[in-house]
Amino acid sequence: MKAKTALPRPRNSVLTLGVAAVGATAVALALTVPASASATSTSPAPKQKPTVVLVHGAFVDASSWSGVIGRLQGDGYKVIAPANPLRGLASDAAYLRSVLKTIDGPIVLAGHSYGGAVISQAAAGNKKVKALVYVAAFAPDRGESVTSVNSNFPPAPLGNALVPTPYPLPDGSTGTELSVQPDKFHEIVAADAPEAVANVAAAAQRPAAANIFTDISTRAAWKTIPSWGVIATQDQAINPDAQTFMAKRAHARITEVDASHAIPLTRPDTVTDVIEQAAKTTVR
Repeated sequence: MKAKTALPRPRNSVLTLGVAAVGATAVALALTVPASASATSTSPAPKQKPTVVLVHGAFVDASSWSGVIGRLQGDGYKVIAPANPLRGLASDAAYLRSVLKTIDGPIVLAGHSYGGAVISQAAAGNKKVKALVYVAAFAPDRGESVTSVNSNFPPAPLGNALVPTPYPLPDGSTGTELSVQPDKFHEIVAADAPEAVANVAAAAQRPAAANIFTDISTRAAWKTIPSWGVIATQDQAINPDAQTFMAKRAHARITEVDASHAIPLTRPDTVTDVIEQAAKTTVR
């Protein structure tokens, strides 16, 4: 992902009852009672499969992982796909950390798109997280933001398809959230999905607070945790060159796929395979 030691022979305990007779020697009656077996098996314990935690990115919800979830569960993995709040990097990562605390045993943590920034922040210092999988995802370094990483590469078409909308903040002020124009969602986010599937995803998309793109990362878990990267070479939301740069910087094992940004939805077999490779390699 030991040689067996010889089992000790079963032992018997002997209970002797002495019966005295006048003018005769003592007669011993031995009653033999089997002792309880004390030998323990030396067979190696079954390898514990990690829990796989899947973190979605902006403009989608956890259902975007549905094909991956079903495949992982079919292969015997426990899977959790929490709702990413999409309200701010620090608070989103704090929420994910709270989810990770509820899990016993090893964890493989996968993030799609902005979800990569969240797992990088949330997993730092967590010894239960054995592997990180970046799926068409951001993997910023400390001091970087999604926007600052993107600024080093030609802009992806997504930027011209975003719609800003005001929303109320808890303190009574107003924030701005972004969503993808529904009529451009298929072309830009999920070009290799059936149009009907993309239209449903567009209608059900979860807007993201605009500040998630400028929030500064303060931790980078990929510096200490083994990483894998799945690069969507036809991505219109994150420049594939940016994905490759971040994956190489993290010393990730890279898999390139001719797919759109919505790769968990459109290439679930490949994404599942990479997640299971990470699980089998790091969890022993």
